[in-house]
Amino acid sequence: MTSDQWRQDAWTMVLLQASLAWAGCASGNNEVLSAGDAAVESVADGSLGSEVDAGHGRPDTGSSSGGGDSGSGAGADSGVGSQCTNPSCVVSNTGCTEGSYYLYDHQWNCVPSSGVTCGPEKLYGCSYDSWYVVSNQPAGNTAVLTFPSVQENFNKNPLVSSFNTITSAFAEASPHVGDYEVAYDIWLNNMANELMIWVDNYNQTPAGKKVASNVSLGGRTFDVWWNSSSGYVAFDANATFTSGTVDLLQIFNYSIQQGWLPPSSTLGQINLGVEICSTNGQAATWYFNDFSITTN
Repeated sequence: MTSDQWRQDAWTMVLLQASLAWAGCASGNNEVLSAGDAAVESVADGSLGSEVDAGHGRPDTGSSSGGGDSGSGAGADSGVGSQCTNPSCVVSNTGCTEGSYYLYDHQWNCVPSSGVTCGPEKLYGCSYDSWYVVSNQPAGNTAVLTFPSVQENFNKNPLVSSFNTITSAFAEASPHVGDYEVAYDIWLNNMANELMIWVDNYNQTPAGKKVASNVSLGGRTFDVWWNSSSGYVAFDANATFTSGTVDLLQIFNYSIQQGWLPPSSTLGQINLGVEICSTNGQAATWYFNDFSITTN
């Protein structure tokens, strides 16, 4: 499949999914569709104070491979390594190619049909493994509005079973304000299946039904939520972790063994970012660095 075909197919799926009902972020509300599930329209109202968003994996957008100012408002609570101080990529509701990765500020639910007026958001990138996003979203909002992320696209849709290794390393620092979750968002089987790994959950509940508790994988435990009708599965970490290495292939294979993914699953896209519902009406900043994906 070519890059253009991937984009076309991705947005076809987005528009189809946009017609489905979905719930928001607040605890107790199940998010049925992820940020790749609605058409995108930029909305920028108001200001971020002294500085000037983004998505569930957001079906596609950028480079493919075989495999400024920091702003004001709420500060991050846990450190990452050296932070981006001289960004070469400054975008709002678009993105930049960085090596084999793509930085994407996907304001996917900032459309009139969402019923929410999104606040401003901007992504600042020094590289694919050193970037941050400043967002100001309405207090009390309970729907995912944006998903700023770094992504890698696998346009040949390789079989999961063809890999010996798929791991990813990351570090992040988040503001602990409002309503959001930092997560991997992974699209499989030509976007028929979405698998998320929530590493830092602040006031959200996954979609679907809880089908497993305290599943031990890679030295961490997760509760697992599954929506069989939409093909969505989420691994919600029982304990927040803001850095480390995640064995993605182990999680894929476990999901296949449990019947949450098809046995012949193919890999389309891996994202790491933050689904933002609310920042309590103030500027908030998320930092990401030390990101990588290793496959063989």
